[in-house]
Amino acid sequence: MATDNNNDEFERFCSICHRSESTAGKLLKMPGGACTCMDCLQNMVDSFENSGFDPSMLGIPGMPLGGMPFGGFPGTDQDLTVSEDGHGADTEPLPAISSDEEKKDGKDGEKKDGKPQRIGFINLADLQNQLGFGMNRNQQVKKRKPGEKGDPVIDPEKILPPHKLKAKLDEYVVGQEQAKKIISVAVYNHYKRVLTADQDKTDDDGIEIEKSNVLMIGPTGCGKTHIVRTLARILDVPLAITDATSLTEAGYIGDDIESVLSKLLAAADNDVDRAQVGIVFIDEIDKIAKKNSTRGRDVSGESVQQGLLKMLEGSEVEVPVGATSKNAMVPLTTIDTRNILFICGGAFPDLEDIIKERLSETSSIGFMADLKDKYEKDVNILSKVETEDLRKFGMIPEFLGRLPILCTLQALTTDMLVKVFKEPKNAILKQYQKLLELDEVQLIFEDDALEALAQRAAKKQAGARGLRSIIEEVMLDIMYEIPKDDSIGTVTITKEYIENHGAPIIGLRGTEQIAAQ
Repeated sequence: MATDNNNDEFERFCSICHRSESTAGKLLKMPGGACTCMDCLQNMVDSFENSGFDPSMLGIPGMPLGGMPFGGFPGTDQDLTVSEDGHGADTEPLPAISSDEEKKDGKDGEKKDGKPQRIGFINLADLQNQLGFGMNRNQQVKKRKPGEKGDPVIDPEKILPPHKLKAKLDEYVVGQEQAKKIISVAVYNHYKRVLTADQDKTDDDGIEIEKSNVLMIGPTGCGKTHIVRTLARILDVPLAITDATSLTEAGYIGDDIESVLSKLLAAADNDVDRAQVGIVFIDEIDKIAKKNSTRGRDVSGESVQQGLLKMLEGSEVEVPVGATSKNAMVPLTTIDTRNILFICGGAFPDLEDIIKERLSETSSIGFMADLKDKYEKDVNILSKVETEDLRKFGMIPEFLGRLPILCTLQALTTDMLVKVFKEPKNAILKQYQKLLELDEVQLIFEDDALEALAQRAAKKQAGARGLRSIIEEVMLDIMYEIPKDDSIGTVTITKEYIENHGAPIIGLRGTEQIAAQ
């Protein structure tokens, strides 16, 4: 990596095997800003010794065998050649390693016990071009300081008890009372476990608190992602939001499973200790359900669930830094996932039908009997979900076992959509009012207009996202016309304007309101 930045805050990586300084040990600086670990340097020296080259031919007194571990002078593409008098001439190039020696020593670059085995001759100019010295800041990992007590990774004062955490969520999230209560308790218990981890090691009672990840189920636009974002902002912990649709099994086109942690590391400013206590939200988790129709390997379904098992449970994972997949040009670091809270969310379409089928298995006929259509109009049918229903949907039992907390969210009703529009701190109405205040114009929505907006959004069945798309359409002409006239003081949105057979009421500054023409 580049040495232009002399800040010791970040770790250095070996330019050959890409191991960090904390893993490989002390690194040596080479010409051109590169670094190498002792293992790679020794392998280069061993390769030179096996080539049969005698360094005494160079005419440098006291130079040991294998003292020039490179196949050329730094910054050149020429092989090193020497003359009989040792001053350099156009004689035969250095002998190469024979194929028999390659078979004896094994494949070049193959690692054994975490250490690279053989490395052939290296041209520093090529090394600098290929490995890209001048590594980006997003590929630099902050150094760990074992044994040194610094600022705590988590501020205990920001870990609020469940009732205060839910009260904070109420300021930003409308409805979903049960879901907010479940999430508040789960997050509080998780970070109590993290803060007391050191104490548990010294306790003699033998009780170890296990991690409890969360599975959120709810229709689109009901607030799953919004709740998680608000939580991370309140707790001031790193948050990574990723989409499960792009994940595939290792070796196939798409993002590796470790890319989930790469995004968390980037959100923590490449601070490994801080990333290890963050929150990962994997959205669209229902898209990795088992495909019943496939005959081949399900590389973006069941295979991804199996790959996530150890990560969800808690293990040490090698993570590419500043990239979404492992390759030869990307440094790697290790992240322990035992204290990372994983929250998975998905809409799980057609899950309602599976639940209804299970609930209707015991239906009968006659007076006071349970009928098959009893649950057809049940708007809270998702609250009756069980693990059996998710298994039928395509989630494997091992995956569900690592998400013990099940949280269901309901679709937004018309009344809830009205509240979403005007009550939260960052409500859509407040955003547009602030935009128009910059033009010294007051925006007013009549109650009937809010009701009409909510009814149009409910028909779209897209939740809060549908509400946003409708208000963007309604406000387009107003936002376009307002900057033209400096005399406009107020704009009142009516129900007739929402229903496309009327106009907003325009009030001029210092005069009575008039209907817009």
